[in-house]
Amino acid sequence: MILASAAGAKHTTLGGAKPQINVAVLGAGGTIAPAVIRDLADSDEVAALRLLDIDERRATAAAREHGGGRAQVRAADARTGLEAELRGCDVLVNCASYRVNLEAMRACLAARCHYIDLGGLYWLTGRQLELHQEFERAGRLALLGMGSSPGKTNVMAVAAVRRLHAPVERLEVMAAGRDRDPPAGPSYPYAVQTLVDELTSRPVVVEGGEPCEIEPLSDGGLVDFGEPIGAAPTIHTLHSELRTFPGSFGCREASFRLSLAPAVLERVRELASAPPERIAAAAAEASPPSSGTVSVHVVDAYSRGTRVRVRAVTEPVPEWGLGGGVVSTGAPAAAAVRLLARGRIEARGALPPERCVQPEDLFPELERRGARFEVTVETGVPA
Repeated sequence: MILASAAGAKHTTLGGAKPQINVAVLGAGGTIAPAVIRDLADSDEVAALRLLDIDERRATAAAREHGGGRAQVRAADARTGLEAELRGCDVLVNCASYRVNLEAMRACLAARCHYIDLGGLYWLTGRQLELHQEFERAGRLALLGMGSSPGKTNVMAVAAVRRLHAPVERLEVMAAGRDRDPPAGPSYPYAVQTLVDELTSRPVVVEGGEPCEIEPLSDGGLVDFGEPIGAAPTIHTLHSELRTFPGSFGCREASFRLSLAPAVLERVRELASAPPERIAAAAAEASPPSSGTVSVHVVDAYSRGTRVRVRAVTEPVPEWGLGGGVVSTGAPAAAAVRLLARGRIEARGALPPERCVQPEDLFPELERRGARFEVTVETGVPA
C-alpha cells in the first residue's frame, strides 16, 4: 500500500530558490523548545525567529543560549492575544502544552499562518482534525504531531508500509529514551504534566479495526530496541498515532509502547495521584535532561508473514550542547518548517504527518541532526 497525500493547492509564497520565512515558537522556555530554536537558528530558510512564552524570562534565556542572535522574545499566552503576536509570521511551531493546541490553531487561522505542534495525545488530536476544512479553505497547513513520537514515527510507518508491497495488517510503534548522564535531582524527558497524562489516561490500541481502551500502565512486554538501549520493558500509553493510523493506512491492528528509565517511571507513578499543584511543583523543581540523552524509536509493519522494521536512533548533538532526547523531538518540527519553506510539503488542512510528509524528504534532514535510520525486512514471521 502506498499512502496517498491529502489534496491541497500548491503553496507558492514559501517556495522559490532562496526561501526565507519568519517563524514563531510558542512555549519557547520549555524542555523541547531549545532544540527547535537552535535547529531553526541554524536553518538558512529562516529569516527571523519570534520566541513566545508565558514566562518571558525563560524565553529570553532560550534566545540567549540557542537563538544565534536571530530571535526576538515576547511574552505571550496561547489563550489570550496570541493572534496579534503571530502577525507577520509564516509558521508557528507550538512547543507548549498540548492542552493549548486548539487555541493556538485558531490563532493561526486568524493570523493566516501555518501551524505545527508536537502532538495532542489521542482525544485532542481528534478534535484538532475537525479543523481540517478551515485550514484547507485558508490555504494553510496544520501539521499535527510533528515531534519524535508522534511525528517521526508516523513517517517511519510510511516507509515501513511501502516496503511491505502488500496491504498492512498490523503496525506497532515503540519508543525508548535514556539519559546516560542524568542530573542529581529529578529530571524528565519532556513535560511532566504530559507524562502524567500519558501514564494515567486509558491507552487506546486498535484491534479488529476498532479503537479499544485498555488499563493505564498495561504491560507492553520486553522490546529489543537495539544499541545503545538494548532490551527494555515497556508499557502501553495513550498516543495519537493510534488515532490516525487506521484511517491513513487501513491497518486493523495497531499499538504504541513506551520504555522509560526505571527511576523516571517510578517518579511519574508517584505523581499519578498527586493534585495539580504538586505536579506543577515537580515540573518547576525538575532539572533539564543532560546533553547525554539518547532516543530510539522502532516501527514494525506486518503483512502476510513479512515484517518490515524501521528503527531510528538519535544521539546527542555536541555542537549544540543538547541531548538526543530533546533533539529527537525538536528536529522533526524544525525540518517540517524547512520543507514547507522549500515547497516540499504542499498539502493543506489539518493533517497528521503520514498524510503529507515524505520519508525521502524528512529522513535526510534528521540525519543531519544526529539521527540514523535502519530498515530491515524479515519473512516467515508468525501472524
